[in-house]
Amino acid sequence: MRSMGVYIHIPFCVRKCAYCDFLSMPAERTRQMEYVRALKREIAQAAQRYSGRTVETVFFGGGTPSLLEAEEIAEILDCLRAQYQVDADTEITLEMNPGTAGADKLLRLRNAGVNRLSIGLQSAVNAELALLGRIHTYEDFLRTFHLAREAAFSNINIDLMSALPGQSTAGWLCTLGTVTALEPEHISAYSLMIEEGTTLYDNLETYPALPDEDEERHIYQVTKQFLAEKGYQRYEISNYARPGYECRHNSIYWQRGVRHTADYVGFGLGASSTVGAERWRNTSDMERYLQQDAAIELDYNSQKTERVCAKKTGHNAIREDLEELSKDDRMEEFMFLGLRMTAGISKQEFEDSFGIALEDIYGDVLRRWTDRNMLIQQGDQIRLTDAGIDVSNVVLADFLL
Repeated sequence: MRSMGVYIHIPFCVRKCAYCDFLSMPAERTRQMEYVRALKREIAQAAQRYSGRTVETVFFGGGTPSLLEAEEIAEILDCLRAQYQVDADTEITLEMNPGTAGADKLLRLRNAGVNRLSIGLQSAVNAELALLGRIHTYEDFLRTFHLAREAAFSNINIDLMSALPGQSTAGWLCTLGTVTALEPEHISAYSLMIEEGTTLYDNLETYPALPDEDEERHIYQVTKQFLAEKGYQRYEISNYARPGYECRHNSIYWQRGVRHTADYVGFGLGASSTVGAERWRNTSDMERYLQQDAAIELDYNSQKTERVCAKKTGHNAIREDLEELSKDDRMEEFMFLGLRMTAGISKQEFEDSFGIALEDIYGDVLRRWTDRNMLIQQGDQIRLTDAGIDVSNVVLADFLL
């Protein structure tokens, strides 16, 4: 049976952070309720397209999904369960910001089936949080984390961000030490990206100086060493986990070139999907998204859904940028997504997938980066070295055909 990962985009937030270029915005409760209704319609209407598939993972991203009521998250999951095969061991992740869920809400989310939380801390230093425009303090995070443990969440990721304005290696290590003392199961450690159109980009001269290139490289290098000493192994360029707690949802994306049975389906505003050799994204126009066959009221627990879905095209009507991935596209993805994983890629899996030896396509590229100690080949496996990870964007770009 083919499996798929499901991404559900919740675009609402209290306010935009200074660095944020994601599809997100503040919204009143009425708009949030309208959106949840439209989201359930989309999920139901798409059911025929993905019949016979089992849902391996569900990931609520945003925005701040925890702004929704726990009952709304439960309704969305109930809609998924009514239309798709969602097993008891399906990984169900909810992104949340500190302070957006109290004890009762966390219990209700856990009872609804959410079994993994991804908490956006970013920094344990309140001054840095203020610079980023975060809505919370470290103390808010700490309360949220302890409440999540009390609600029986035993799989928690903490998002952290380095190379912040005014940040030093010592300051970053302070954040890492503070967070690892809490013993979360997973840590995502990203470098700050300054994106055009964000508050940070437009006002960069008013912020403390960013770490220089040498400092940023040092921060990057000490992260792996420090987290390894605390029991966290890097399994992807920016992700660290205790054994057995690697994020299954993101691994579907990174390993799509190998795992041909795993599709990646996005529901909600602006969500992207890759199914087989097809790729598309949903509209980013909220009004257009909300109006998708808005008069239809579906009974998610009856066979009525199947009859209505056969006649309506709401799910198709909101799709944009549909493209058919060529063989070259798929080979590129195999390499630059697979090499993000520290385990690397398999030459035999490449040949089994595409009917041609890896060296016949990428021989020169492999030799170039192996000679520069950026790639290492061990038997069937090829992976980035530590030096290669430091300049991964340059190395991976060389695998574009």
